[in-house]
Order: sequence, then structure tokens, then C-alpha cells
Amino acid sequence: MKKLVYLISPNKINSNFYSDLDKVLAYKNVGFFQLRLKNVKRIKLLKITNKINKITSRHKVRLIINDNFNLASKINVDGCHLGQLDGSFKIARKKLKNKILGITCHNSKTLAKTAIKNKADYIAFGSFFKSKLKPKAKKANINILNWAKKNISKPIIVIGGINNLNYKKLINAGAKYIAISSYIWDNPKLKPELAIRKFK
Repeated sequence: MKKLVYLISPNKINSNFYSDLDKVLAYKNVGFFQLRLKNVKRIKLLKITNKINKITSRHKVRLIINDNFNLASKINVDGCHLGQLDGSFKIARKKLKNKILGITCHNSKTLAKTAIKNKADYIAFGSFFKSKLKPKAKKANINILNWAKKNISKPIIVIGGINNLNYKKLINAGAKYIAISSYIWDNPKLKPELAIRKFK
């Protein structure tokens, strides 16, 4: 099974989440899991991260913390993902040492070139489609992937409203991973362990 999914957590972690995550990762198409929780106290975040880490480690999936490079540098996770407004990329790179550091570049060649210059491990472009998670996100055009395929050797991650009907177009254009969240965790028709099977 090709690991093409970069899975992002739901906004809130409920009691069923851990068993759902275990079932989802068992399908073996997820390469990364990003923990993206806003406004959660550090102690609670550490507890959640430790529980998730046991599951991701068992399935050989890389665990990424969103935004918080200070936390990611101090705990047992694989790396951190930064948006353009989440602090200094150079400081994050220094603190994280050899851990993974990815950055959102929206639809910008300039931001992507800067991220590569600053030693990003992957580049994320999006939003390609309308997203429930970030309805006001900046839009990206598929042409950015054609450019990235020719100019960037690091893995490309695509994000924004990705589902089972539109993901192949992005993979074919040069994306290595598809970032998904709502389709897995908030799918009104499919349980998470069945929703993940739509991506292969």
C-alpha cells in the first residue's frame, strides 16, 4: 500500500478518537499524522500527544505537531508543521535540529523557494478546494504543482477540501501526499476506518 495520506487530527479529541485512529492507520496508507489542536493547555496536549504517539509508532507513521515548534523540539515527536504566521522558520529549524519541519506556502513560488532555502523538509500548497476546516483559506491553483514538480525535490503536500473524488488529480500533478481531515473525521456517510479506504 502506497503511503499517500497526510492525516490531520479533528479539532477536538473525543474518547473514541484513539481507537478510530488505530483502525485508520491499520489500513497502511497514512505516512504522516498531524496533531492540530488550538487553545489546548500544555499538560492536556502532552497527554494527548503521548497517547497518539503510541499508536503512530506502532503503525510506523510520523507524528507532526502543528504550530508549536518549541513543544515539538522537547518531546518525542517526529517534527512540526508551520503556517506562514506561526513564528520564525529559522528559529524553528535551529530548535528542531534533525526533526522534520514542513511549511505552508499557499500558492506561492516565492514562499516555496524561501522554505527550501531555509531547509524545509516538505512544502505544503493549498487550499485547492473549498475546505470545512479552513473556509477562508487562500486558494491554490494546480499549476503550482506542475511548477513544483520541476523545481522542488522535497515532498509536496496538498491541502484543502480534498476528498475521494478529487485527490487523484493532485497526485497526478505532482503531489506526494494529500492532507485530509474532515473527509475522515466528519464524514456523515462513512466511519473513519472506511473513509480512509477511499484513498489508494
